[in-house]
Amino acid sequence: MSRIPTPATVADSPAKSQPALQGVEKMLGSVPNLFRLIGNSPASLEGYLGLNGAMSHGALPAATRERIALAIANVNRCVYCNSAHTYLGKNVAKLSEEELVANRRGQSTDAKADAAVRFAVSVAEKRGQVSTEELSSLQQAGYSDGEAVEIVVLVALNTLTNYVNEVFQTEVDFPRVELEPAETAA
Repeated sequence: MSRIPTPATVADSPAKSQPALQGVEKMLGSVPNLFRLIGNSPASLEGYLGLNGAMSHGALPAATRERIALAIANVNRCVYCNSAHTYLGKNVAKLSEEELVANRRGQSTDAKADAAVRFAVSVAEKRGQVSTEELSSLQQAGYSDGEAVEIVVLVALNTLTNYVNEVFQTEVDFPRVELEPAETAA
């Protein structure tokens, strides 16, 4: 059970959050608990949805965004996001089970995506204090400066939801997927 109330429906949410939550429902077909919980603060919901929406129009493909989300969920030990992004990775981005496991471990079976995932993990683990060599390695894998910025922003965006879910213990409403053991997570 969540540490703060998660409104049971969009209608139970603060009035200022309801239009945004209705948009989520129209887009996804339902409103996952995370959105309703964040909707307790209309300003926070607006900020999250704005940045999330903007990133969906970035240069990085959806599959790479899901790979990064899974890796960061495991770095930050967030079961909710691990479960949600495993579901999205499998059903939306069409990632294989082997790829999903690699992503949860901070890697990828795809050479180019592996560079992005490893860089994202390093950004998260080092709190942004990555080396020049790490950034150069990302660029040598074929990522532009803009894509490098997007990776850092995705780390921040996923860390935001990881922290919200962990602080408030959001009830998992996706098929539950346990975290990779800490010693095997990147």
